[in-house]
Amino acid sequence: MESKNPMGRFDLDELFRPAPRGDAPASSHDLGPAPAARADAAATDTLEDIYEPAVKDRRSGAQLEALLLERGVVTAEQMLAAHRLHKQSPGRRLCEILKEQGANERAVQQAIAELARMPFEAIDAKAHGAFDRDAIARLGLDHCRANLVLPLRVEGGRMLVATASPADVFLLDDFRRKTGISAVRHVLAAAGDILAALQTLTDAEARQNTDEIDLEAILANVEEEDVAVEKDDVLERDIDAEAESSPIVRYVNHIIQTALKEGASDIHIEPDEKVLKVRARIDGVLFELMTPPRKMHAALTSRIKIMANLDIAERRLPQDGRIRATVLGRKLDLRVSTVPTPKGEKTVMRILDSRSISVPLEDLGFSPGALATWSHEIEKPHGILLVTGPTGSGKTTTLYSSIRQMDTRRMNISTVEDPIEYNLPGITQIQTHEKIGMTFAVALKALLRQDPDVVMLGEIRDAETATTAVQAALTGHLVLSTLHTNDAPGSITRMINIGIEPFLVGAALNGVLAQRLVRRICTKCAAERPVSAETRDLLVAHGIDAPTLRVGQGCPACRQTGYAGRLGIYEMLVLDDFLRDRVAANPNVVEFRKLCVERGMRTLRQDGLDKVRLGRTTVEEVLAATESAG
Repeated sequence: MESKNPMGRFDLDELFRPAPRGDAPASSHDLGPAPAARADAAATDTLEDIYEPAVKDRRSGAQLEALLLERGVVTAEQMLAAHRLHKQSPGRRLCEILKEQGANERAVQQAIAELARMPFEAIDAKAHGAFDRDAIARLGLDHCRANLVLPLRVEGGRMLVATASPADVFLLDDFRRKTGISAVRHVLAAAGDILAALQTLTDAEARQNTDEIDLEAILANVEEEDVAVEKDDVLERDIDAEAESSPIVRYVNHIIQTALKEGASDIHIEPDEKVLKVRARIDGVLFELMTPPRKMHAALTSRIKIMANLDIAERRLPQDGRIRATVLGRKLDLRVSTVPTPKGEKTVMRILDSRSISVPLEDLGFSPGALATWSHEIEKPHGILLVTGPTGSGKTTTLYSSIRQMDTRRMNISTVEDPIEYNLPGITQIQTHEKIGMTFAVALKALLRQDPDVVMLGEIRDAETATTAVQAALTGHLVLSTLHTNDAPGSITRMINIGIEPFLVGAALNGVLAQRLVRRICTKCAAERPVSAETRDLLVAHGIDAPTLRVGQGCPACRQTGYAGRLGIYEMLVLDDFLRDRVAANPNVVEFRKLCVERGMRTLRQDGLDKVRLGRTTVEEVLAATESAG
């Protein structure tokens, strides 16, 4: 099959070779390792002069290009853009650029494997036995990561070794030499899969190798005179010195590390008259982590303030700051908030881990129907989409995941947030500043002069912001925002009460997604349990008749709660022409909700009970989350 690409042909080696410019370092997310990452540059050059993969002689790059186009892995436009960027980007590989253009990494590698007549492996890093840990230990994690090589398993008497390039023949020789395994079979895999697998080992190693802090030893170093009870005449330099002392630094590090290991989203340091509590919010519920001596409170608070660049001398006013740190090998931000109380300053740290917003939409808990509907709505060119729910219901995660699904290469996407919690590549993000007049409405008006395609507002809070958002939607922009309402139909009434004319709400609003978060049943201790008579009546009323339901019995992995992780339950309202006419008539919220249900809207409780039927959560969780929504 001949390629119709007007740029001419390229060979497979070009996918793994940077544009000419010496030996530029490769990104850790490259689809193929740079020669410099495999061996000494001079030695590599010599080996490449001796060996060239046979596929280069047998297959032209045009065949790969045609195969990718035929399968829809890339479009002709993406291929054209990739060639253009490759010529203008010395030191970067075409394969890496194709990935940035939106090509599926696995699909590209699979096509390369077929043309190279090699087996292809899709690696699930979380699957048991997905790779050979002993062989990786012999090679070393750093070696595997630098060369993108991953021993998988023994099959047919031979060790399967995955690499990201069909030309990695010398890596196999290196593998044989270092491991003593002579029978090897070469398979191709996506670089992202290899890195993800190695990252699981890195995380496990970091957890195991983290120095377990002996709390008794730390407290033994803290004498009465080391940390004095906070008084008005305590000098700033005294608290500063105590905050920088080794025991306090180690204790704060221990608090953060422990919270991260437990999967916490927030850390609370709460002083009382005689005790000091450290609690962490895990899966939406606060658990007590530790109770350090009350006398450590002043130094702990000052240490956290120093880390967040706050004023340690100011203890009468609230303060907000941010800590950027690497914890257990992971880079994350901690948003710090302190407030004065009669018993001392209370400190809360919100853990902002970019992994939490890197979740695809399909992994958030959407039912297939709701996912298809929401995915269709975010592809529309204009209108307003609202995500509604109380604080902590996952609205920001849903919006960020939706934006990450959009084509940032071809669209101008901007956000207005307070505060900016996560940095999104390829997105223009604006922080509001109420004190200097940089409100949501002012920032939105400024963005509308920046030729945007999609605008995300952190929240519609007032009439001015709502009016500007409606005007933006009616003039050809897609606006995503949040509201604090109990259900999806209630958002219509809220917009009208804010001050927007009903006919404008009906014209501008495309849809509303109400959501809550419920805890997932722990898979390690899940078991079937008979349904009580009271619960059965509720389930039968919603069309579910099951003699048993799945519940978590409690185990060390879930802190004996029976739950591990959370998922969303959703109520998706899409406005059709009939509903737009009813909105324009300013309907009563109860009647409008009833009308939406009659026209097919599935309520939060219905969606939650469907997930109960599937064994993903419990009736108690759904009822607690939907009590106000009905």
